[in-house]
Amino acid sequence: MNSSYFLPLVVSLVISLIVTPLMRKLAFKVEAVDIPKDNRRMHKKPIPFLGGVAIYIAVVVGILLFMPLNNGATISILIGGSIIMISGLIDDFKDLSPKKKLLFQILAGIILIMGGIEIKTLTYPLPTKETSTLIQLGLLSIPVTLFWIVGITNTINLIDGIDGLSAGVATISSITLMVVARKLGDPETIILSGILAGACLGFLPYNFNPAKIFMGDAGALFLGFMLAGISIEGVMKSAATIAVVVPILILGIPIFDTTFAIVRRLAKGQNPMQADKGHLHHRLLRRGFSVRNTVLILYGVSMFFGIAAVGIVKVNSKQSVQLSIVLFIITIIFAVLVGRFEKNQKDDKNENI
Repeated sequence: MNSSYFLPLVVSLVISLIVTPLMRKLAFKVEAVDIPKDNRRMHKKPIPFLGGVAIYIAVVVGILLFMPLNNGATISILIGGSIIMISGLIDDFKDLSPKKKLLFQILAGIILIMGGIEIKTLTYPLPTKETSTLIQLGLLSIPVTLFWIVGITNTINLIDGIDGLSAGVATISSITLMVVARKLGDPETIILSGILAGACLGFLPYNFNPAKIFMGDAGALFLGFMLAGISIEGVMKSAATIAVVVPILILGIPIFDTTFAIVRRLAKGQNPMQADKGHLHHRLLRRGFSVRNTVLILYGVSMFFGIAAVGIVKVNSKQSVQLSIVLFIITIIFAVLVGRFEKNQKDDKNENI
């Protein structure tokens, strides 16, 4: 990969490293502090939650420095990302209702679509052939795009329940997107993914266990939105089979964790959005792993999915289907090992996700 592609990553990393401690100081002054009031919190002392603002600043400055501002996609990502960050910040301070948060996310998604970031086609891989069939979505393009954007935006937020997990997974996902974009010959996606990776890397030293600062909903929702937009612009516009498989693998941890959570809650007759203690990190913690080891294990799983995604880029349609089936089986085995299908978990209810 061209060494110049790493400059945006380094610049956003440095900005994030500098701005994050400043946001920590500001958070204490404006009382933007998460004070544990019950046993739903894993931390025992007050922790500031303005880290997401530092990530946002690093990303925005990186985009302004290294991305073409005459591009509709770039402008829409800036505007949409700002809307998401502001809505998350409001939620951090005043607790927005789910409906209001959804409205903000749909608005941001519509802005992305207006900027040309849209899923217009899907590819249907044929297991017995070397090629895949292109499916034009037509009128379904907008709802499919909004579903992906809103879904991924929230999945990153849903796994943000343990120090360093969301920031680390977002870093791995962004770097994987860089590599995939390089193989697809998309320099703008390489740069944007690098900017996001750098912003997360600069924040991570302050957020890794024991965390000195949280990213809050503002940061987690912003990261999810950015990854959703980048994955559409950089991968899902491709006419190859990978347009469907690769983004799902790159965002494997948040997607599969959220999917299993929804299925588990529906099976129990619960509201699929009800908070519980059934997420991957909760399961691993209950098995005696420390917070750090739990996060490192999930980093490893995320890296595995990322490597698999890069591998699929190199193969044809038939091979990608075969590899996807193998990965699905591995995912199910992993889910069984960590107890994703366990019933009657006494700790499943009343946990902040």
